[in-house]
Amino acid sequence: MSAVENPKPATVAQALAASIALGVDRLDAQLLLLHALGRAPHDRAWLLAHDTDAMPDAAWSALAAQLSRRRAGEPVAYLLGEKEFHGLALQVDARVLVPRPDTETLVEWALECLEGQAAPRVLDLGTGSGAIALALQHARPGAQVDAVDASADALAVAQANASRLGLSVRFAQADWLDGADAGYTVIASNPPYIAAGDPHLPALRHEPSSALVSGTDGLDDIRRIVQDAPAHLAEGGWLLLEHGHDQAPAVRELLAARGFAEVQSRDDLAGIQRCSGGIWRTVK
Repeated sequence: MSAVENPKPATVAQALAASIALGVDRLDAQLLLLHALGRAPHDRAWLLAHDTDAMPDAAWSALAAQLSRRRAGEPVAYLLGEKEFHGLALQVDARVLVPRPDTETLVEWALECLEGQAAPRVLDLGTGSGAIALALQHARPGAQVDAVDASADALAVAQANASRLGLSVRFAQADWLDGADAGYTVIASNPPYIAAGDPHLPALRHEPSSALVSGTDGLDDIRRIVQDAPAHLAEGGWLLLEHGHDQAPAVRELLAARGFAEVQSRDDLAGIQRCSGGIWRTVK
């Protein structure tokens, strides 16, 4: 029986219970319930304080529709229209990949590389929603942050986020490093890195496949970035890449073979090697 076919819950608490009974994760159900009630997604304490409040008919109808979409696998971020990333509320939809908390590992590493730099230049490749570029610009207002994406749709989302947040990231449509300037302090990217036949792809069917899949082993785009990045890095500049949970050794090998120094990896929130990078030096 669908949420729409069920009798309307009388209270907020009953609406939450009904949502969970449909197989929706509790946190997701709370977020969708708050959204239907016109509350902020971080206001979960409100649900406890108002659990006996009457559930309005219109709110239940809206929630029922959202629950059906969530049960079909659509990401909660698309249903809410936003996702928090590194302290920023980003607007997202099906034109862009949903920003993941693990990508904050890449942002934190980039910020470390920018320490002590008076006027650093940063390039975010495949910016999507603008998450990495906007987080870096927010943390380092004096930096020049550029961001590119091959998708005009993704750039529209990123530019809208930048405008709404008042952040001066410069956006351009480009295929990775084609036409990029030289002299960047940091080039960072969360490129597609899933293999074409990966069994997890069906679960990601609502997100743009162009932001997910990269050849038979998932490394095609990373290979291209590693090969081309040195021409666009300043002396001592860093290339930082997010990759799959089991790809760190392969990415480190690509970086070392290209001539990067201090090649290393960083762990994500689960302790998995999620990012790898190296420094480019022409003077050994």
